[in-house]
Amino acid sequence: MKPLEKKAIEVLNKNWKGNFSIPCENLYPFQWFWDSGLIAIGFAHFDMSKAEKEIFTLLDAQWDNGFIPHIVFHSETDSYFPGADFHHSSLHPQASKKYKTTGMTQPPVTGFVLEELYRISSDKEATLNFIKTVIDKVYFNHEYFYNNRDPKDEGLIYIYHNWESGTDNSPIWDDIWETMNPPEYTFERRDTTHVDASQRPSKREYDHYLHIIEIAKEHNYNDQKIAELSPFLVQDPLFNALLIKSNESLIKLYHLIENNEEKIKQLHNWQSKAIHSFNTKLFDEEVGAYIHYDLRNEKPLKYLSSSSFSPLFAGIPNKQRATSMIKLMLDKFGGDHQYLCASFDPTSDRFNPKKYWRGPVWINLNWMLYRGVSEYEYVDVAERIKKDSIEIIEKNGFYEYFDSRKEIHEKENAGYGGNNFSWSAALLIDLIRS
Repeated sequence: MKPLEKKAIEVLNKNWKGNFSIPCENLYPFQWFWDSGLIAIGFAHFDMSKAEKEIFTLLDAQWDNGFIPHIVFHSETDSYFPGADFHHSSLHPQASKKYKTTGMTQPPVTGFVLEELYRISSDKEATLNFIKTVIDKVYFNHEYFYNNRDPKDEGLIYIYHNWESGTDNSPIWDDIWETMNPPEYTFERRDTTHVDASQRPSKREYDHYLHIIEIAKEHNYNDQKIAELSPFLVQDPLFNALLIKSNESLIKLYHLIENNEEKIKQLHNWQSKAIHSFNTKLFDEEVGAYIHYDLRNEKPLKYLSSSSFSPLFAGIPNKQRATSMIKLMLDKFGGDHQYLCASFDPTSDRFNPKKYWRGPVWINLNWMLYRGVSEYEYVDVAERIKKDSIEIIEKNGFYEYFDSRKEIHEKENAGYGGNNFSWSAALLIDLIRS
């Protein structure tokens, strides 16, 4: 075993809290939805029982309407803001009674994560037996989305908060902030006590974030009211691509489990509508890739980000479109001076290579792009993404995100945000073994 892989295993075991993982110490002290799914993929390679517990604990916090929250507050700590007392998830009548959570969700990775566990498993029968115990909860989560988050019946799910996207402070949201004028909130940030403030969202951005939550709380996290009133209402290509990818995984897994014809039929119906809408509404010829759509203001947000290429992971574009997208990614994000793949267009004046989702490379998106590009048989590009991902971790450590400019890595530590970050470790293990 290579030293880097050994170190990755140490990171995961250190961040393991008995029944779930935290993304990293201090900065993120709870369980996060999409983090947990991706972390489970790493554990599956060397400790399947932890991978299964990770997913089981996450799904144990599912609400009675199928919703899965983006944070599960397993402990009492004041090291994170906004915490459980701010979110007050119990306002929703169907919220978890067992756990305090947020009233937001995150990209729905759990379906394809279950398929990954099955792929990695050395005991397929035992893993399938575990999947049988949780798969209906994942299906229920998808049902929640299509029944409650698709007001126009397009097969495209809305997110009502930038934190639901997973790409928290992307420059894409700047256009939406310009339509809002939230009050100035008084609060004490916790993240900037652990990480350089220049690498995190600003105080004014946080005012917008909190204001959206306050509106949702005012209406007890009611999805219909949120769709009607939230100033932030977006159809996000990353979020919807991961839902489509997870639908496909559920179809494959349900075929391995008997007597699920109705669910398989429903999943196919969701898929056909979702993929059609995705390709007709979210692909932008001018940009040359998939973009976000602002549902509140009925306008496309014509920006290029790593999310723009995420539909490759779900097999959404046809071969011709995929070819032009991969060329675009290499032209704008993949010069000799750059590591693939910056989280935002490096040619934009909004690009910031050190600031969270405004430009740095993220291992989770790279892992998805590696998988997606491989499926379209662009072997050389896939290898480049894999090599770049491993190299930036070798040079800097298991950080949350990394500078995309190669020259910076030669001069200083170019890893930012949290260190010993779980999904960077987990997905590195999978990249090394793939």
